[in-house]
Amino acid sequence: MARRTYHDPLHGEIVLDSAIPAEAMAMALIESAPFQRLRRIRQLGPAFLTFHGAESSRFTHSLGVLQLARRALKHLERLTPELEQYRALLYGAALLHDVGHAPLSHSGEEMFGLHHETWSARLILEQQSLRAPLDSCVAGNAEAVAQLLEKGIAPHPAIAALVSSQLDCDRLDYIRRDSYSTGTAYGQLDLSRLIGALVIAPDGQLAIHPRGRTAVEHYLVVRSLMYGSVYNHRINIVCNWLLQQIIVQARRLSPTEIFADSIMSKWLWHIDSINSEEYIANDDLRTGYHLMRWREEGPAPLQELCQRLLERRLLQATDVRHLTNADRLGALALAQRLATKSGLNPEICCGLRERRSTGYRPYVGGLRLWDGEHLQALEQVSPLVNSLSHPQELAWVLHPREVRAEFRRQLPAVNPLP
Repeated sequence: MARRTYHDPLHGEIVLDSAIPAEAMAMALIESAPFQRLRRIRQLGPAFLTFHGAESSRFTHSLGVLQLARRALKHLERLTPELEQYRALLYGAALLHDVGHAPLSHSGEEMFGLHHETWSARLILEQQSLRAPLDSCVAGNAEAVAQLLEKGIAPHPAIAALVSSQLDCDRLDYIRRDSYSTGTAYGQLDLSRLIGALVIAPDGQLAIHPRGRTAVEHYLVVRSLMYGSVYNHRINIVCNWLLQQIIVQARRLSPTEIFADSIMSKWLWHIDSINSEEYIANDDLRTGYHLMRWREEGPAPLQELCQRLLERRLLQATDVRHLTNADRLGALALAQRLATKSGLNPEICCGLRERRSTGYRPYVGGLRLWDGEHLQALEQVSPLVNSLSHPQELAWVLHPREVRAEFRRQLPAVNPLP
């Protein structure tokens, strides 16, 4: 197996050559069971219920991140040759940054109360099929990759920035890939110009040459549009709430009251003590099977929640961001009263979801322009980027379709709770 080619819909042929040690390492990691598991974890969780094409996996995304990391490093090595020594670290981190994702990706993190960065680091250290290729390539590489993914620590700041920053290879791939799979037209990023504009500032940090400013502005606008139209889409909000309520209801029951195999039992009732083998044994297939079983034979509240999700009988979401916090609670109480009046259980069909969309964060690894003489914060020279740095409050009241008309009729008269 001297060479392996992966045909990617976005990046074309991704060719790995086993004669290159870091690429041979990547090939071994891709063939490992923990990485193959990513084929069974949807990139966008339940977003396929909103955008029917959103079926891509964490596997395809991770390969894309590796490809972008290779391109970025090749470019930066011409400017700073000593970066070549960190190739195995960068390739390992780029490929394995999502290996610790729970079922349904970020939705699973909310459902089960996990952090994928922590689990990515743990799997790298505990799963021999991941640790051995990393350390065989460079001694201590597994520990270095785990440190980079969990704590953002790397021997060179530019390597850390390529893995996690406001303009990292992860974001560049998922924004373009998610736009492609959801059918939105925003994500036509100029990747060649973005990568070609990367430079190393005098402090060793990653920066952007001014000639790439327009491409970076476009990327940041696209990211903002994707959050508004895809990631924070109201139906996604509803689906994620339903998934969380399903796990809440399941955990209230005992193992004798609902079906749960040995793996799901650990995820439900002993999440703090699961080991790495039990972790990678759960994926979208196992979780989805349990949702189907609970729809068929679970207690009534659990059955209803699973039916709503699996049969796409979803709740409605009314935007209440314009209301004060007290009025939002009043709106939730109104929805609960109307649901009860309609003979529905308000606990499983009414909710309040609030989010703070932070947008571009200039004070958390903000981007800088470096032309060889002057180093400037991007938002200081770009009014467009500065406008994207203002946080936005988002809020929805979730309620059943049956009460929508009455709820929205009474909503303007909502009074704050005492």
